[in-house]
Amino acid sequence: MREYRKHGEETKFIPVGPFKMRFPGVHYKFEWADYIQGLVMCAVCLGAIPMLQQTLDMPFEVALAIVILNGFFYLWHTWLGDPVIPGWITPAIPLLMAYCLTFPAGAPRMQALVAFEMGLGIFAIILGATGLAGKFISLIPNAIRSGIILGSGFSAIYMIFVKGGKYDLFPITTAICLIVAFYFLFSNHFARLAQKGGIWSTVANLGILPCIIAAIIAAPLFGEAKWPVIQWSFSNPAFGVLWTQWVPWGPQGFGWPSLSLFLKSIPMIISIYVVLFGDVVQSQALVKDADITRLDEKIDYNPNRAHLIFGIRNLGMSIIGPDVTMCGPLWAAMQVVTCERYKKGRDSMDSIYGGAASFRFGTFTGYWLMPIVAMTKPILPVAMALTMIVQGFVSVRIGITESRSFRDLGIAGVIGGVVLAKGAAYGFAIGIICCLIAYGTDFFKGDTQFGSLWSEKVEAALEEDTKLAS
Repeated sequence: MREYRKHGEETKFIPVGPFKMRFPGVHYKFEWADYIQGLVMCAVCLGAIPMLQQTLDMPFEVALAIVILNGFFYLWHTWLGDPVIPGWITPAIPLLMAYCLTFPAGAPRMQALVAFEMGLGIFAIILGATGLAGKFISLIPNAIRSGIILGSGFSAIYMIFVKGGKYDLFPITTAICLIVAFYFLFSNHFARLAQKGGIWSTVANLGILPCIIAAIIAAPLFGEAKWPVIQWSFSNPAFGVLWTQWVPWGPQGFGWPSLSLFLKSIPMIISIYVVLFGDVVQSQALVKDADITRLDEKIDYNPNRAHLIFGIRNLGMSIIGPDVTMCGPLWAAMQVVTCERYKKGRDSMDSIYGGAASFRFGTFTGYWLMPIVAMTKPILPVAMALTMIVQGFVSVRIGITESRSFRDLGIAGVIGGVVLAKGAAYGFAIGIICCLIAYGTDFFKGDTQFGSLWSEKVEAALEEDTKLAS
């Protein structure tokens, strides 16, 4: 068997500036188990299609083209040395959708999206290139960080259950899938079953895939969708239409955004970066946990390099396929699954780069296979609802832990409510005012009078923020 590295060393790579370029079969072993899992889990990625249709009035085939382009950029992380499975900036999607909907449909809305996504990409590249990726976030008070993340969680849940939302389209199917999702993802009973191994452990490693399967079966049974018609062919993304009508440079495109739109997007960029930074911290923690378990491979996770990569992805997508899901640093659920298999030893997964890359090669293949696209197309709104509600649960949980005192938490609750009602820019402004009034000259330190809101054990877990920002 080919040896891709010596014991205890880093997997081989080609140095290219700050990047470490790696290719399957050359620098790491291709992992078929992860590839097959990715092939099936591409159904979750296709959930971006109804978001694009709802926000931008985009045709299905054009939205599919954007999903495929995003999928191609997913491959860049392991290509360039980042040992993660990247994904959307999921908690921030409701914030961006609400922001876009404040602009008239058509060219104004598309230009606003391009200005935001391009600005976010440039901002991330600057932070990564200067090494300031962690230091910027440390300047934002805990109460504001907590409130923005809480607001994104509130918005995610609200957009599904608001009158006329996705829940009203598939009430029975969505309810059933939510029960399945919360049992498999958050139930103590199921967690104990999964620890015993066997089939329950396998189900636990599938993330929300069982919920997607439940939706495919339940929606037709309850008359909320038709049975899918399987088409044994390849999908037909409309790249021509996308690059003619839906990009700023296309012959029939909507034109480039004005400077005022770039300036208007700055509060949104900062707010979403607050959410995004949590994924960077989580990436580092998951990779570190895997690294200390396997002594045969040295894993190099660099947050500055990660910023460069997802910054390039956002900048690229703003030009060739503007996308409301954005380009984030982590698909947390699948990174956990990959790391857990990796920790079982080299016989299970030779290199973490092989597992992460093979999974994303699988999802990229799945976008082109019409049987998978056709099977999931009728229930994509349910997939979107599941994604948003689960993300809302996680965002509220994470958002609360960002607060360090009850006063922080009270301010965060106000910010979260304003974000839900008026958007991230208003929430950010209200947060600054509240923290100035409450903390005065201790604005950046936060609450110095009350003790910590959390136990010593929780505080130890939250230290990853400080380490990454130092």
